[in-house]
Amino acid sequence: MITERFCFWGLDMTLVEKLKEAMKDAMRAKEKVRLGTIRMALAAVKQREVDERIELTDADVVALLTKMVKQRNDAASQYEQANRKDLADIENNEITILQEFLPQPLSEQEINALIEQALAETGAAGMQDMGKVMGWLKPKVQGRADMGKLSGQIKSKLG
Repeated sequence: MITERFCFWGLDMTLVEKLKEAMKDAMRAKEKVRLGTIRMALAAVKQREVDERIELTDADVVALLTKMVKQRNDAASQYEQANRKDLADIENNEITILQEFLPQPLSEQEINALIEQALAETGAAGMQDMGKVMGWLKPKVQGRADMGKLSGQIKSKLG
């Protein structure tokens, strides 16, 4: 479904432009939840651009969307603990919509290969080199892997 929706967009479109096109499609299709979620994402992008007086790059937008997904995951788990499945479902629907605009997640094999490459290229020998390894990995995995899990995997290899 996702590939059908986005296949006509060329590689030359920015992520913000893709969000705007998806918003128009959601309006035409009268998809209220999708429209609201995309508008919320665009509002967050605009707010950050206004606050910092910059134009966000695709990497910045991916980081922002990743943060929004993480916030919704936290909220959904809290709602589930409070036995509010209705509210948790809303959060999970928003997560699904936001994830359509994020790069495909990395597989465990890809993550392990990147960690090994990072350890080799940074010459990391122990826990004191954790920052170097994370600095090397972050731009390559941003929005495609959970940084908390990644950190744990690196610690286990270094420790």
